[in-house]
Amino acid sequence: MARKPVARDAVLDAFEELLIDVGERAATLDAVARRAGVSKGGLLYHFPNKEALITATLERLDRLAGEDLAAMAAAKEGAAAYFIRSSLWSDTPMDRSFVAATRLAEVAHEEARRRFAAIQQQWLDLIGKDVGTAMAKAVLYMGDGLYFNAMWESGPSGNPGNRREDVEELLAAVERLRG
Repeated sequence: MARKPVARDAVLDAFEELLIDVGERAATLDAVARRAGVSKGGLLYHFPNKEALITATLERLDRLAGEDLAAMAAAKEGAAAYFIRSSLWSDTPMDRSFVAATRLAEVAHEEARRRFAAIQQQWLDLIGKDVGTAMAKAVLYMGDGLYFNAMWESGPSGNPGNRREDVEELLAAVERLRG
């Protein structure tokens, strides 16, 4: 009898949480099973090894990044403004997936690094269509700075607080440079 996708998602969510909370080395199969509330056999049914968990995590990132890119392309405010506005931690599935994957990239996981580079290039291309290539890099760096400063200040579970004012100031600066 096939297992419910809920169990698979619970295991993947648990792996993601452990990557965020304690890093890649501590995200062992035993720790993932405990966090997910499944037996180790239940975990192995869905993911035969840690690399399979990593692959599924990166596939989730690709899917969520694709959804984000579609929303960015459709944003009435433009891709640059969308990117800056969405660069604050808001505990979305994309935020959690992104941070979990950064933990993999931190330990030199080449596939994680390759996927990050591909996603970043897609963001740059889309933002570049909106504000030009040179400005796209500046927008990307603005968004990265907002994201990582908010993470350092408040952590993944924190509130972006006064960073919303920073967002508005950066958007005004982009408009001045654009115009």
